[in-house]
Amino acid sequence: MANNRTFTMIKPDAVANGHIGAILNDITAGGFKIVAMKYLKLTPEKAGEFYAVHKERGFYGELVSFMSSGPIVAAILEKDNAVEDFRKLIGATNPADAAEGTIRQKYAKSIDANAVHGSDSDENAEIEGNFYFTDAEKF
Repeated sequence: MANNRTFTMIKPDAVANGHIGAILNDITAGGFKIVAMKYLKLTPEKAGEFYAVHKERGFYGELVSFMSSGPIVAAILEKDNAVEDFRKLIGATNPADAAEGTIRQKYAKSIDANAVHGSDSDENAEIEGNFYFTDAEKF
């Protein structure tokens, strides 16, 4: 059975480019309810901890540097079939390959600066949401 929650981050590039409101509007227009949200700046240590799964990969250092380069918006979203539906809404990781009207097609600049993160599984959605939010911060 699919989980009804997923996790997202509006990444530093989209925040710096003034796209927070537009992206949140696309999310709510897509039928998602925001059940937790915060605006914060990751330290390199916290970004490294969040992306520890990629530690052995060549892009890890650049990813940590990018994700700690400016503020982000972290959020937990709720909707039936949340993970799969959100992945469709945000589009392909590479915005050049993203379908017309998806968040990444509209707001991302490159495969590296791709505007948003979306959990890739129900299990990761729970892990990632719990990384940023306590139970008292989830509604």
